[in-house]
This record gives sequence, C-alpha cells and structure tokens, in this order.
Amino acid sequence: MRSQLYRMATIRSSWLSIALFAVLATSFGVLEAYWWALFVGIGTFGISVLTVAQHYQHRTAALLYLAQPKRLPVLISLVATTVAVTWVFAAVTGIAVLFDDGHLMYRRTLFVVPVMAVFGAATAAIVRRSSWIFYGFALWFVLVEGLAGQMRWPLPISSYLDAARGVGFGRFFFIGWAVVALAGAVLALYKDLSND
Repeated sequence: MRSQLYRMATIRSSWLSIALFAVLATSFGVLEAYWWALFVGIGTFGISVLTVAQHYQHRTAALLYLAQPKRLPVLISLVATTVAVTWVFAAVTGIAVLFDDGHLMYRRTLFVVPVMAVFGAATAAIVRRSSWIFYGFALWFVLVEGLAGQMRWPLPISSYLDAARGVGFGRFFFIGWAVVALAGAVLALYKDLSND
C-alpha cells in the first residue's frame, strides 16, 4: 500500500485529478451538502478508476504481477489505497458542510465513500481503460439513472446518493453493487495482460 501511495503522490495526473475533484467538491459543499456528496462520490469514483486503470494503461500491471505473482494481494493493495486516499479527500473537502448544518450528510457520506472507492477500483480492474469507464459512466449517469430512472431506481449512483442522505435501503443496495463489482474484479484478475 505504501508503494501505491507513493505512486499516486508522484504521478502528476493522479494528484492533479485529486486537486481538481477537491476544488469542485469543496466549492459545491459551500452551496449545499447534497451537491458536495454528489461531487465527492464522482470524485471518489474518478480517483479510484484512475489509480487502478493507470496500471494497465502504463503497462505497470505486468511488473506488479511479476513482483507479486499472487494477484489478489495486489488488488487488495490497490483497493485499500483508493479507500484511504478518497476517505481523506472526502473528509477534507466536506469541512464546509460541517459548518452549514450538514453534519448528518457528512457522516453518512464518509461512511459510503469507501464503498464508492471499492466500486470504482473494482470497475477499473475489470474494464482496465479509464476513458471507456468515464464515457460509459457519463452515459449511464445521464441516460439510465437520470432520464430513465429519474434517480429513483436502486442503481449505483442513485444508491450512493440515497446512502449519503440516509434514505431507505440505499446503503445496502450500494454495498451490493460494490460487492458484485469486486467479485467481477477478482474473476478478471487472471485475464491476460497482453491485450491491455
């Protein structure tokens, strides 16, 4: 995990992404706690996807697996890194929400951000291309969850927002989505790296 944290700190695209998402989340946190939770979720997903997908895009995944032939510990390290970084990211960017009577949403969001980090990292371990994930995520968010489901169906982002607001079974649905994605990532671990 230490090497993953070092890698994130030294790769410019990683810390620039974190800084960009932090500015957006903090800015929207000043306006309203709901918007902060949404942008923290999107930022967490983006940071997690970039952290894992970069290994495949820069061909460092093969080196990781040569150094550690058991691939499951590598996946666990990547997921743990994204969980730690994104939780700190959420805690820091939400300080404005705490001062604006959003303490309940702040606590709920800090609980569900690690689940979003697992979901994003697992999705990247399956798809392995950050651009495909981001384009697909944008289409999914707008067309399926936004227009078709009107943010009411228990789909990943809707469930995340429900969990952050403390509505219904959103937390359980979202944990379910993360578990399914993680199971897919474990199955994809042994997929050939030569095509990536």
